[in-house]
Amino acid sequence: MIHVARDQSVFSLSAEAAPAVRIRPGDSVVLDTADCFGDQVQSAEDTPGAVDWGHINPATGPVFVEGAEPGDVLSVLIERIEVAHRGVMAVSEDFGVLRDRFEGMSFTMIPIEGGSAQVAGARVPVRPMIGVIGVAPAGAPAPCGSPGSHGGNMDTRLIGEGATLYLPVFVPGALLAAGDLHAAMGDGEICGTGVEVAGSIQMRVDVRRDVELADPVVETREVVATIASAETLDEAADQATRDMADLLTRRLGLSDADATMLMSAAGQLQVSQVVDPLKTARFAMPKEILARFGRDLI
Repeated sequence: MIHVARDQSVFSLSAEAAPAVRIRPGDSVVLDTADCFGDQVQSAEDTPGAVDWGHINPATGPVFVEGAEPGDVLSVLIERIEVAHRGVMAVSEDFGVLRDRFEGMSFTMIPIEGGSAQVAGARVPVRPMIGVIGVAPAGAPAPCGSPGSHGGNMDTRLIGEGATLYLPVFVPGALLAAGDLHAAMGDGEICGTGVEVAGSIQMRVDVRRDVELADPVVETREVVATIASAETLDEAADQATRDMADLLTRRLGLSDADATMLMSAAGQLQVSQVVDPLKTARFAMPKEILARFGRDLI
């Protein structure tokens, strides 16, 4: 098994980044990951001043995928996610929807055991997911803390074990990287953190040339969802909706009218996150509905 250590990481996704490893389509790779704070927070007594804020949201990689070229689509099957036995959360006056309710910033260490994370006296089920996963954009480097058409910090809880993420390729080799694991996170990630945790990701990477994508798409056992990021949540929601309509018309041959009615009757427009530099929304279609067409949507 190809293995990349967590110290082989980047803080931006860039076409100029030197690959940490090269793989062939169909290979599986394991990425060890630090948490979003770069494992710098080890105690609730740690202060924001002790954190190097220029080194947060590290993504392990990048992984150069042989044969991947601009215009292709990278298919990333999340085979396994393992998380550490302790995570961290933060509330702050500087980020999050409720930032006006806080002075300064404070950290809370979150025990993880028996399939649950202990948060505010409640047992929250552990559902590991990847916060940051993406490829290099064609233009300027994209900070790992921001999402976009290349992926990045989408904070979309559907990107978990068993899901397949489809990413448009912008540069030769794609230069895939991932990190920012969460042991648990609700839609919106309203305080700016989920249960941030170190861990490892095993994923199988392949290249698709039979589909065109402008933005990421994630497929789980239950749904196919388009993902879009923009300056406002309204804009992100509109783009995710348009991306789904494009898939339904191009891949299934539906008319614009039929696609629109089907999406309105059976689809779900959902919020991924509202706290990053760009906001992220997704449009999910149930696979039990799509199965009736006898063709794959993606």
